[in-house]
Amino acid sequence: MNVYAIAAVWMALALIASLISIRAGIAVALAEILVGVLAGNVPGVSGLVQETAFTTFLASVGSITLTFLAGAEIDPVSLRRHWKASLAIGFVSFMLPFAAAFAVAYFALDWNLHAAEIAGVALSTTSVAVVYAVMVETGLNRQELGKLILAACFVTDLGTVLALGALFAGFSLLLVAFAAATAIAIVAVSPSLKLVTKFLGHRVSEPEIKFLFVVLLGLGGLASAAGSEAVLPAYLIGLACAGVFLGDRVLMDRMRSIAFALLTPFFFLRAGLLISLPALVGGAGGIGLLFLTKMASKLLGVWPTAAAFGVGRRDRNYVTLLMATGLTFGSISALYGLNHGLINRAQYSQLLTVVILSAVVPTLIAQRLFQPRLIDVEEEDALGAEDASIVHRSRGRS
Repeated sequence: MNVYAIAAVWMALALIASLISIRAGIAVALAEILVGVLAGNVPGVSGLVQETAFTTFLASVGSITLTFLAGAEIDPVSLRRHWKASLAIGFVSFMLPFAAAFAVAYFALDWNLHAAEIAGVALSTTSVAVVYAVMVETGLNRQELGKLILAACFVTDLGTVLALGALFAGFSLLLVAFAAATAIAIVAVSPSLKLVTKFLGHRVSEPEIKFLFVVLLGLGGLASAAGSEAVLPAYLIGLACAGVFLGDRVLMDRMRSIAFALLTPFFFLRAGLLISLPALVGGAGGIGLLFLTKMASKLLGVWPTAAAFGVGRRDRNYVTLLMATGLTFGSISALYGLNHGLINRAQYSQLLTVVILSAVVPTLIAQRLFQPRLIDVEEEDALGAEDASIVHRSRGRS
């Protein structure tokens, strides 16, 4: 076994996925999953892609880092400003799809209890990665609507993280120690990171990034020892560090570079490699049913809740569709179930296919049909305060 040759094949696949992502204009995570599917199922190619302890470890660290970055992207000020609406929208966006997907998997598809729970968790998610990319691309991340959406995404995915831990972590003294260490880390990590950055930061050796990896890997080790999952504390640690990252974009850019260049490709490629195309053909009915369940439950939960907080009709449609996306936590949850024997490969393939569809279909519909019409500062100055207010009111009624 030549570990360098294996690593070269995986990185070549990651490079191909990057090229596809750039040319097709889709999220690189989605491209990496699709490349992994093809590499794992095309005769003559699948034999070249080997899974080793090395690739599995890098995939695991990639999921931890990605989860951390998702939490670090949340603006704490926006979260506080929109806490009522984001809490309500985020809660129904998690709870209703979780219950619906669980019921469909358990009663209609005849999955066992744990498999149905994994289905509920995996399909309750909202993709922070997809939503954040859309917000930045459209400029909505600077608008109140975009900040509300991102804050609601955080609440939804926090519910996913907590559900995954509550359902599958067995109680023990180690679990108590893990919970205590996580709580301490949440309180201490931000001031500690500020001190490290102030006295040692922005050096060639990147001590602040090494400090973060010590925290993330240390908590991951405790989580694994306690029978939990290493990604669970990463989201909360990311949120605790969000204020620091908001004021130091250099640190965010460097952390992203490490993650997306080396770590996350192994996670998403491995997620795709584990998909079985024959299982997809045989489970097409289940895939369609689960996808419709996720879309319908998101619509029934998010749309009326957004209306209750005064979101206009057009913007309400947009919010609902983006909250129906799923990719990062959905794939993490499905892979967790497969790795721990809670679901089989056929069920994993069906769940991940639904997750991928939910990353693409609602995003395309939202961007094509319901993208908010923004008024920039120059346009607003040209319109004048009175005319601009008329436009804003008409948007609210639309």
